[in-house]
Amino acid sequence: MTWLGAVPAWCWWLIALVLVAGGQQYRVAVAQGETASARKELADYRLEVSERDRRAAAQARTEEQRRQAVADEEGESARKELELVKGRAADAESAADGLRGEIARLRDGHRATCDTIAAQQRQTGTSAVVVLGGLLEEADRMAGDLATALERSRIAGLACEAIHHKIRNSGAFSDPR
Repeated sequence: MTWLGAVPAWCWWLIALVLVAGGQQYRVAVAQGETASARKELADYRLEVSERDRRAAAQARTEEQRRQAVADEEGESARKELELVKGRAADAESAADGLRGEIARLRDGHRATCDTIAAQQRQTGTSAVVVLGGLLEEADRMAGDLATALERSRIAGLACEAIHHKIRNSGAFSDPR
């Protein structure tokens, strides 16, 4: 008989059971180690993503503040220029009022000094002066209104262009990553 035959059968079953249980314990220990490693990697990844998100949000906030500062600066510049234009428009309106007064004085003077050469000639002459004076007043009034509107539009367009160029030239449209 060999030494293998000397070992009872139940011992062989016990040895097999111990080997299988030991193998399973080893597999469980390896799986637990891999799980712990994966959890650590996941925690590190979450921390990395969180930090990247925080930096991106801070960068976006900074860029938004910079753009708002550019827009505020240009808006203030445009408001100052509009105030200047309003002052010039008021001066022009005052001068136009003076011109209208002069036209009215000339019309009244023309009526007072007009000769009584012929009723028809005087009527025709007075009508022409009155019509031309009225046309001149209306044209002057419209020119002032149009100049004011044009100046406001020009200032608004220049302010918009300046904001666009300042934002574009600072690299604000590049990819932040």
